[in-house]
Amino acid sequence: MLTAADIIPDISAGPLAEWAAVAPWRITARAEEIVRSLIAGLPAADYAVAGDVACHRTARIEPGATLKGPVIVGPGCFIAAHALLRGGVWLERECSIGPGCEVKSSLLFAAARLAHFNFVGDSLIGRDANFEAGSIIANTRNEREGTVHVRFGGAVHDTGAAKFGAIVGPGARIGANAVLAPGTVLPAGAVVGRLALVDQAG
Repeated sequence: MLTAADIIPDISAGPLAEWAAVAPWRITARAEEIVRSLIAGLPAADYAVAGDVACHRTARIEPGATLKGPVIVGPGCFIAAHALLRGGVWLERECSIGPGCEVKSSLLFAAARLAHFNFVGDSLIGRDANFEAGSIIANTRNEREGTVHVRFGGAVHDTGAAKFGAIVGPGARIGANAVLAPGTVLPAGAVVGRLALVDQAG
């Protein structure tokens, strides 16, 4: 079975190490719980905490951005005006969330970047992954009922989850206005062209 560490090795070190051998859709399903537990262990000298929103003192958040906890914004991160973070979001460090982006129930590793007008739902995004403007990760299939399926290791696996977006490996590049369908698995360094549709499980 696919684990988070199969695609994002960085998860094996640091605060999320206990989740390394867990399927990514099980992690995103518990994103709120995970982020709340991480907030409890943050050093007070480094983070400003208001309720269940924690922002590192070196992070920059523009006026008009909305953070609906639990949310952690790590060191050196940038969140532009009119971005929305909700449902359990963790930004490791030096992540950039551009104007008009929405991030829901997702964990982003160091230096992951969303340009602007992106949606990332119920996903794990590896270090240095870059999303050009308008690209999205869909997290539910409204064309049919049921759970999201993932194709990995030559087989299709039922996640048992009604919502799961993608796991995107380190250094992946997602072109403008591309769509990653629910259940997408992208390895390190993957390149998705502009206007492309990635729909692996069908």
